[in-house]
Amino acid sequence: MTEPLLVDRTDAVVTLTLNRPTAMNSLDVALKEALRDTLVELETDRSCRAVVLAGAGGSFSAGQDLREHVQTLESADADPLATVRAHYNPIAARLANLPKPVIAAVRGMAAGAGASLAFLADFRIGGPKTRFLMAFAGVGLAADTAASWTLPRLVGHAKAVELLMLAEPVGAEEASRLGLLTKLVDDDEQVLPTAQELAARLAAGPTVAYAAIKRQLSIADAGTLADALAAEAQAQSICGATADHRSATMAFVNKQKPVFEGR
Repeated sequence: MTEPLLVDRTDAVVTLTLNRPTAMNSLDVALKEALRDTLVELETDRSCRAVVLAGAGGSFSAGQDLREHVQTLESADADPLATVRAHYNPIAARLANLPKPVIAAVRGMAAGAGASLAFLADFRIGGPKTRFLMAFAGVGLAADTAASWTLPRLVGHAKAVELLMLAEPVGAEEASRLGLLTKLVDDDEQVLPTAQELAARLAAGPTVAYAAIKRQLSIADAGTLADALAAEAQAQSICGATADHRSATMAFVNKQKPVFEGR
């Protein structure tokens, strides 16, 4: 049986590949559970210092597997969208709060929950064939997998309304202009290598500080100035006690290149 999620480790970088290429990497229960459970493991895995999320074949992910969903609808299930609480919400929370950098290699189509997964990453790399489609309204649904939280932060409230309600595809150039992509490369074949190169660079950096930065921004996005200042004070207290901070400070003073160990 083919594994729905491929896990590849190269040094401190873990690449998670959604592996249902014949179904455009649509998200069935097996894939959602594998992704959810793997993210739980990576959260406390000290050997993993950066994560790349990719899709097999020519697509990133078409979102929810609608063929499987039709079966759920026809089963008279009392809550046909129970997968939101069981799978999508936990996945979104883990991705958003993962204490290490996450880079999405968005090759080809990213639709619905597939696009939402990409928006939860800290960085998104795309190519000429990259497309985003907030497909939820097209099947009579509202947003999930944290799209209602990520989209306004990436493109602003008004544009998020447009993308979610009109459900029209966004091409690579526009995605780059809007900020949905961090970097647009010229060749689709270079999307994954570019994402992995960035992941390797981040993995060699001050990962404790990166985790703190992610927490700071999350708090500041929804909080007050006082909340942000309190979060900054806490973060600097944590980072200031790390070996990375001390050794990097000494390296700077001695005009040397710092070496970060993530502790």
